[in-house]
Amino acid sequence: MTSLIFLDPRLHTPMYFLFSQLSHMDLMYISSTVPKMVYNFLSGQKSISFLGYGVQNFFFLTMAGSEGLILASMAYDCFVAICHPLHYPIHMSKRTGVKMIIGTWILGSINSLAHTVYALHLPYCRSRVINHFYCDIPAMLPLACVDTWVYEYMVFVRTVVFLLVPFLGITASYGRVLFAVFHMHSKEGRKKAFTTCSTHLTVVMFYYAPFVCIYLRPRSLCSPAEDKNLAVFYTILTPMLNPIIYSLRNKEVLGGHGKSVWDVLPQEEVSMAVPASLHHFFSCKLQSSAD
Repeated sequence: MTSLIFLDPRLHTPMYFLFSQLSHMDLMYISSTVPKMVYNFLSGQKSISFLGYGVQNFFFLTMAGSEGLILASMAYDCFVAICHPLHYPIHMSKRTGVKMIIGTWILGSINSLAHTVYALHLPYCRSRVINHFYCDIPAMLPLACVDTWVYEYMVFVRTVVFLLVPFLGITASYGRVLFAVFHMHSKEGRKKAFTTCSTHLTVVMFYYAPFVCIYLRPRSLCSPAEDKNLAVFYTILTPMLNPIIYSLRNKEVLGGHGKSVWDVLPQEEVSMAVPASLHHFFSCKLQSSAD
């Protein structure tokens, strides 16, 4: 998806640049936990080094924090595009989009670095076995020899900053967008706006719901089995579904994908690979997209 947005000039807009970063974050997000999980499952070792724990923790938390901020940036982009279309080139220029992207990466990295350094300096004197498939901080804290209530409070505060505050901003943005959509006179414009908003809101709910259930509820109500099941959702399913959701609901992305495939394959090979009727169909579709 990132390569498609980079190759297609029609997708060189702030909205798609933000989406490319979301796809890149999802790829790194799933790569921080799944390869090690698969290796442990196939080898039967089910262990990780202390250095590996720190590296996994840093990249996982960086992606988790940055993705929440990039979703808030995408909500703001949608708000400006629909509610203030004439001011869109001013408020959402390419320079503004680049600043948003750099800011999300920096803030996510700083937050992750602070958590990782603190977690690595905790003394662990109890059993080194956790009921989880990756080294999540809530699963590691019971192994510490010291009282961790100060750190747990810090985790709660930073969760509010990186999850709840962006979520409130996203809710306010889409609330204003839906209000504007309901007052649109153009049926086609209303349909396109609803499609865009529903796609964004689906991704937002998939991202925020599991995190809120794990990090914002009291620890007395948590169980390792529930945390592990929710972790499967936000570490594996959500990063896999995000590009699919955006691709299937976006005609420009689908059109760009078809055009890129058509440009890469030699014309002779395409003619031999598909029937003449399909060849004519794709040619008409590409021609209409160009018009």
